[in-house]
Amino acid sequence: MDDRPNDIMRIRPEILSAKIYENMSVGERFQNETLRPIVKLQSPLFIEVFKNYVKKHKNLFYDLSNEEKIRYIENAVQKDIKFRNSLKGMVIGQFTIIEYQKYCENSSAINKRMMNLVKERLISNMQLLERYFAD
Repeated sequence: MDDRPNDIMRIRPEILSAKIYENMSVGERFQNETLRPIVKLQSPLFIEVFKNYVKKHKNLFYDLSNEEKIRYIENAVQKDIKFRNSLKGMVIGQFTIIEYQKYCENSSAINKRMMNLVKERLISNMQLLERYFAD
């Protein structure tokens, strides 16, 4: 028997700070109910994927100042379409069918929220992206 929706929901971390209110927009509700838990769940994978991205781009990231590293992360997530699509796939692959259907209704706005969450997750874990952690 296929219990994928329940299995997916069961492994997601609970985020107590992600509040749900009646008067929330659909996008904000989707962000707090679906995206935030998935991004937190996938965080270790995002870090490894970004380390591999840096490695494929000649490790230039490691020689940058913290401010430049933040811009590097922002550019990678926002402007490198192949990398961005890969990150999106890691999130979308964790959707239930119902969540995917909601996503399809407003994918452009949800993609923006999704990529902002991933970008912020990478930036907040920048210390895990240092060279001595990456090798």
